[in-house]
Amino acid sequence: MSDQVKSKGDVDIKVGDTVETPYRGGTHTFQVDKIITDESEAREEGAKGAVKPPVVVGVDQNEKKVSHKPGTVTDVSKE
Repeated sequence: MSDQVKSKGDVDIKVGDTVETPYRGGTHTFQVDKIITDESEAREEGAKGAVKPPVVVGVDQNEKKVSHKPGTVTDVSKE
């Protein structure tokens, strides 16, 4: 698998980027803390709803740990 993880807008996502995704009538906006590309690491991390890598993990504006598939997020740092 490639180390390059791409956003919904086909932009490379890196640790430290700010991303957002629509979620339950609002948005999750968060800074990427970790990009998981290994299935066992995803299970250890407890990446709820996204145990099949790749997964983008961070803490949202409500201080909750969130994880999303990279294809569902928009990189607001670059797009």
